[in-house]
Amino acid sequence: MLETALSVQHVDMCQQLNKPNHYTTAYDIQNLVVRRGQEFVVRVTFSRPLAEADDFQLEFLIGSNPSPSKGTLVAVTFGSRHGGPWSGQIVEAQGESVLLGITPTADAIVGKFRTYVAIVTSGGMQRTSRDANTDLYLLFNAWCPQDAVFLADEAARREYVMSDYGVIFQGTVSAMSQRNWMYGQFERGVLDACIYILDASRMPIYNRGNIIQLVRKGSAMINSQDDNGVLVGNWSDDYSMGMPPTSWTGSVKILLQYANTGVSICFAQCWVFAGVFNTFLRCLGIPSRVITNFNSAHDNTGNLKTDLIFKTDGTPDRRNTRDSIWNYHCWNEVFIVRPDLPAGLSGWQVVDATPQETSDGHFRCGPASVTAIKEGLLCHPFDSGFVFAEVNSDVVFHKRDRYGTLSPYRVDKTHVGQGIYTQAVGSPAPMDITHTYKYPEGSADDNRTMARAEEYGCERDHSELPDTQLTVTITAGLVTHLSTHLSLMDFQNQTEHSTTVQAHLAGSVVFYTGVISKSFRDQNFTVTVAANQTERVMFRIPAQEYMPHLGSQLSLQFIVTGQADDQSVSAIKVIEMQTPSLTLMVSGQPQVQQEMIVTVSFTNPFNFPLQGVHLAMEGAGLVTHRTRYYSVIEPLSSISWKESFFPRLDGPRCIVAVLDSISLRQVTSSVLICIVHTGYC
Repeated sequence: MLETALSVQHVDMCQQLNKPNHYTTAYDIQNLVVRRGQEFVVRVTFSRPLAEADDFQLEFLIGSNPSPSKGTLVAVTFGSRHGGPWSGQIVEAQGESVLLGITPTADAIVGKFRTYVAIVTSGGMQRTSRDANTDLYLLFNAWCPQDAVFLADEAARREYVMSDYGVIFQGTVSAMSQRNWMYGQFERGVLDACIYILDASRMPIYNRGNIIQLVRKGSAMINSQDDNGVLVGNWSDDYSMGMPPTSWTGSVKILLQYANTGVSICFAQCWVFAGVFNTFLRCLGIPSRVITNFNSAHDNTGNLKTDLIFKTDGTPDRRNTRDSIWNYHCWNEVFIVRPDLPAGLSGWQVVDATPQETSDGHFRCGPASVTAIKEGLLCHPFDSGFVFAEVNSDVVFHKRDRYGTLSPYRVDKTHVGQGIYTQAVGSPAPMDITHTYKYPEGSADDNRTMARAEEYGCERDHSELPDTQLTVTITAGLVTHLSTHLSLMDFQNQTEHSTTVQAHLAGSVVFYTGVISKSFRDQNFTVTVAANQTERVMFRIPAQEYMPHLGSQLSLQFIVTGQADDQSVSAIKVIEMQTPSLTLMVSGQPQVQQEMIVTVSFTNPFNFPLQGVHLAMEGAGLVTHRTRYYSVIEPLSSISWKESFFPRLDGPRCIVAVLDSISLRQVTSSVLICIVHTGYC
């Protein structure tokens, strides 16, 4: 008896079965999302039960010109006939319905595949017609030991792949501040936006399973510097053509706007680049985290020396100083295997999307092995020497005479890379990871690392300087926008005779990059210090001196220089400004799809009105990005803004709100909520 011809009636991608097993339930997307190196199932309903002679295959296609040789067309077979590299099995057969198990290779291309069922007939292959409902997204898999992004610790996977909000640290190492950032990698449209970024980069699809090439391309594409990427950097404090970097609540709005328009988004600074890059990485399944390096060196001369130049009168020579020290700099780390490096150099790798220097012709950085940086193994790709200088540079103070000759008079080997932090696993607290980048200063291991770095071409400072017996330090703490600042300088004289110091105080408002925004104090003074004594000098600086110049990401910087006999001294101190905060309150039943209310309140504490105030809020899995505009908030007056929302996801959730105006920036607050289906969170 002849069997009737076999045909396909229906293809079910079994999302309810697959998504929990692949940890992709949170993605707000209609199609199936799975991770490579792990089986997923597809139920195919045929026109009749399968017979022994029937032969069929599933085909997964990606890109415009799919080819088996490039891995962009994969045929999965279920019998003795050999297929492509992905494996398949018949899990169960019930009448016309067949449950098929498909396991992509652990190095498969990452992206959006089209799915077809093809039946072998005497006349060739009979394929199902195009059905967008059967498209599937394939991601990297941190749960798969064979995947290059495998991360063994479950708590770390929850934090570095699954957490869709986090904390980014700012400020100074002695006065650390933080802001919440909505990564939002599971929000609607974000996964497509991340794939759009790869498409816009023109990265060949067959390379998109290679983790090293993908993160390197992503590092270049998050900034717009040379490839019309996602974000435009701006450190000028003039944001009239876009949004101030301080006004963003997270990555979602940025990524969706870029994907919808193809136009680079204005504006970003380092923590925005790092926050958006973190979303891109986690969305594609790559374990990643945001890192903050306090006192981060940006060395324009490619060595291990950050040169600060002063004139003969002790004032800073800003015109001839090319290097800079950022109060902090944010980058990312990814956890990946590095088969291109010697054993022991896999694990956390630095990747940085902030456009600072070019790498192979593009503004990007990494991946650079953190272990290689710690050991001074700077011969390995990519950009390890640049990162090494950011955390290890010597700060050399030079005096410049009238002929332009530079004479070093002080070297500080401990100022740069004083603290390197990231968010702790399962907690918003800072976690000190400085020890992963460098050995204790001055230790035998540190000396070995520095010597090795020099062998690979990093020039260090070897100035022979006499031991100074005169020092100066500056002590100060946080100040508010309303307070008068006290600048305290302690001059210590360790000689056996009294000495008189001709000193200079320079007070400036500076960007967090160390670039001067406005100088507000240049003052010469004289101090006499008795033998073996310390003399304290105090300057009271009224708030009105610096207040008119404060704005986005600006701090107070004081530089004291002094000359006594043949000795020169100097000290630098950066003081963070303390801003007021918003008040966030949430009410309602904290349950999925139950209405809740969030209220944002703010009182203007100043004696001047705030003009052109933008207020924004967002909560991944809770509330989409929403904004409110106030033309003016009068002195001591208050505003209150209520929004209702219906939680989409359960578990610990966060809402963040940001207030931004021309005269007051970096005002933010957040609230944590535990959303349940039923029972306890």
